[in-house]
Amino acid sequence: MGVGLSQRLVPDELWSLAAPLLPSFPSRPQGGGTAPVDERAVFNAVVYVLTSGCTWRHLPETFGVSPATAHRRFSAWTKAGLWRRLHQAILDEFGARGEVDWTSAIVDAASVRAKKGSLTGRNPVDRGKKGSKLHVLSDAQGLPLALGVSGANVHNSQALLPLVVGIPATRSRRGPRRRRPGRLRADKAYYSSERLRWLRGRGIVPRIARPGIESSERLGRHRWKIERSISWLFGYRRLTTRYERRGSHFLAFLGLAAALTCYKKLAKLAT
Repeated sequence: MGVGLSQRLVPDELWSLAAPLLPSFPSRPQGGGTAPVDERAVFNAVVYVLTSGCTWRHLPETFGVSPATAHRRFSAWTKAGLWRRLHQAILDEFGARGEVDWTSAIVDAASVRAKKGSLTGRNPVDRGKKGSKLHVLSDAQGLPLALGVSGANVHNSQALLPLVVGIPATRSRRGPRRRRPGRLRADKAYYSSERLRWLRGRGIVPRIARPGIESSERLGRHRWKIERSISWLFGYRRLTTRYERRGSHFLAFLGLAAALTCYKKLAKLAT
C-alpha cells in the first residue's frame, strides 16, 4: 500500500494512540495457530472499509492482508473492546487540554436502512422497512462522547439512560476524571418524569422540551451541534446503510467513526 494512502487513513499520531491498545495474540506453545500479521496494515484496512463503505471481499490487495484475515482481526478487536478504548484514549487527550465542554450534553438519534441482523426493527417513518437507529450523546460543542445502536422501532427515550451511563470517565486538565455534564439537552421525544428525576438524582439539570407545552425548536441554537455530529459520523460510508449481520459489528464501526471524528478535531487543535 502506498505511503500516502496509509498516512491519510491512519497518521502516525493516530497509530501511536491505537497501537498500545491492541490486544496481543500469543503464539501457541504447540505451534500452529494464526500466522502473524502486520497489525497496522490490518488497522488501515478496517479504516478503509469504514471510510469507503466497500465490502470485506472487495478490500484492495494493496493493503497486503487478505479480506478474511482483516475481517477476523476486526472481529477479535471488536470482542476485545478496542474501538471503545481508542475513543476514550482520544477523548482523554481532549480532556487533558481542557477541550471537552462539560457545561451540557446533547442527545439525538438517526435511522439507517438495515439489510439483516440483530439490533434491527421495522422503521415506522420509512414504510416499515427494516432498519437500525444510531444514538449519539455529545458534549456542548458536538464532540461525540457516547454511542448506541438499536432497532429502528425502538423509541429514542429508551436510549437516554444508557447513553448517560455510557459517558466515559475522561481526563481533566486539573483534578479527577469527569463523566457528568452540567445539563442534558434533548427534544420532547426524551421527556418523562421518571427520566427527569433520574437525571436530577445524578446532579444533571435536564433541559428537555415538554410535550404539548414547549416546541423542540426552542433547542435550535444547541440542536444543530448534535445534528452536525451525526453528519460527521455519516461521512463514513459504511454507516449510511447497515450490512453487518451482527449488531456488535455495526456498533464497532460507529465507535471507530466517533474515534476518528474526535481525532480529526484533535489534530486541528495541534496545528
